[in-house]
Amino acid sequence: MFIVTGAAGLIGSAMIWQLNRSGISDILAVDHLGATTDKWKNLAPLAFDDYLEREDFRAKLHSGAFTGRKIDGVIHLGACSATTERDASYLVDNNFRYTAELAEYCTANNIRMVYASSCATYGNGENGYADDENTIEALRPLNMYGYSKQLFDLWAKRRGMLKTLAGCKFSNIYGPNEAHKGNMRSVVMRSWEQITATGKMELFRSYRKEYADGEQLRDFLYVKDAVKMVEFLFNSGAGGIYNVGSGTPESWNKLVGAAFAALDKPVNISYIEMPESLRDRYQYYTCAKIDKLRALGYDAPVTPLADAVADYLQNYLNKDLHLGDE
Repeated sequence: MFIVTGAAGLIGSAMIWQLNRSGISDILAVDHLGATTDKWKNLAPLAFDDYLEREDFRAKLHSGAFTGRKIDGVIHLGACSATTERDASYLVDNNFRYTAELAEYCTANNIRMVYASSCATYGNGENGYADDENTIEALRPLNMYGYSKQLFDLWAKRRGMLKTLAGCKFSNIYGPNEAHKGNMRSVVMRSWEQITATGKMELFRSYRKEYADGEQLRDFLYVKDAVKMVEFLFNSGAGGIYNVGSGTPESWNKLVGAAFAALDKPVNISYIEMPESLRDRYQYYTCAKIDKLRALGYDAPVTPLADAVADYLQNYLNKDLHLGDE
């Protein structure tokens, strides 16, 4: 049995989709579906054996309900992923403490565990973007979400757990099954929404002279590539911290240009003011080099940005399909 937490989310549901493609369906899916989202639609086309709500799973973990049951591995992707979340106590419990409890269980029972860290831990990049366990202490996240992920990376390192646990520092992941994310939907999906509705797209202005409007750079990665990387990392048995990204920073202008091209529309971008509350926490450049993952033997190419955006918009959003509906 595999356990996938965050199973109804963007990366979690794509992870189950990828496991299904590898012939694996003995999966316990864990998430919090809630009363106001349509996350359940991400699960509907997928094959898994059982589902538990997050707190029910947590209680069963503590009660010993899984004792004696063979667990092949845990892929822990459940977390609050909102970079704008300000409830620090909630983030500490949901993103740090929950992960620590699961890591303790897996370590004590010799269960392979891969978990989601984040490139948000790198902050403004002044200390680089190297996925090196020796440099974790120097990183300074710009928001509480990033710090909640940093807390666990540090906790695991201090206990020697990174010798067996593998942490994935996800970059800007986009793709099918993200409609439920509200304000945290990717710019790719927002582009599809705005372009199909109005024929144009709005982007934030730049407030740093070295970056022209729309030329802020991010490491964008298609979710299909992301889950292939996670599956490879899981199967490798390696411990440590690993970037999960494209390794190539691209501009917002190029990203949105790819969306216009995929929809066969002329490029029409306008630049708007960024809310002041975001300006001091905004990342102007990210680059998640994946040399460390490559050194393990991961040799699959990363889907080029234009091809990934076209696949997402033309084969999923335009057809209102989820992963597994193909």
